Amino acid sequence: MPLELVTVPCLSDNYAYLLHNAETGGTALVDAPEAEPIEAALENRGWTLTDILITHHHYDHTDAVNSLRGKSRVIGAKADTHRLPNLDVAVAEGDVLQVLGEDVHIFDVSGHTIGHIAFYFSESGIAFTADSLMALGCGRLFEGTAPQMWQSLLKLRALPADTVIASGHEYTASNAKFAASLSEDNPALSQRITEITKARTAGEATVPSLLSLECATNPFLRADDPALKSAVGLPHATDAEVFAEIRRRKDNF
Repeated sequence: MPLELVTVPCLSDNYAYLLHNAETGGTALVDAPEAEPIEAALENRGWTLTDILITHHHYDHTDAVNSLRGKSRVIGAKADTHRLPNLDVAVAEGDVLQVLGEDVHIFDVSGHTIGHIAFYFSESGIAFTADSLMALGCGRLFEGTAPQMWQSLLKLRALPADTVIASGHEYTASNAKFAASLSEDNPALSQRITEITKARTAGEATVPSLLSLECATNPFLRADDPALKSAVGLPHATDAEVFAEIRRRKDNF
């Protein structure tokens, strides 16, 4: 039986995620920005947390961990233990652990922060990428470098095309405006912008998204695409240089 995924809006634009295994009754939470909406989502479904997975140390992903943890197992990055809530399980890139009866693969996706990790539930085909790969974007580079983030995104891009990308914020509309500003002829992007506008007008979330759609439209995943390189005036630059230029433009957009 596949895991049930619930997207929980928190704070002004954050998302937390609940995963539930109906056979075992186990429920996992990915990131904990705010306790009240997460508690409400659990109560409405009669679910009890068994695991809390933390992607990175920023307060808007960790603030509610201690108030929610109860008897849950808390899992986070070994490299970030000094600035995360107390962990029961510390993980690093390449580790595989069992959560809700599935193998969960750990990726180091440093860039937004050093020590940011992503969780890939391989059987369900869901990657929790938080502020690394985002819908039509990527996280601002607060701690890492552009080449480092580019390598992190390449790891995620290599996942199966039908992977569901569960990212951490509702930034898609603003990311879409930026992507359009690069003046690339990309029909897939134009179609996606139409769908994003329709969804946001209706008050609907635009995440999770499919990796195949990100690969076709997200400029931060396409820094090695000759068409995009030409669109930003860097046809002969390295992939990392193009990524850095796109990130610079977004920071100033």
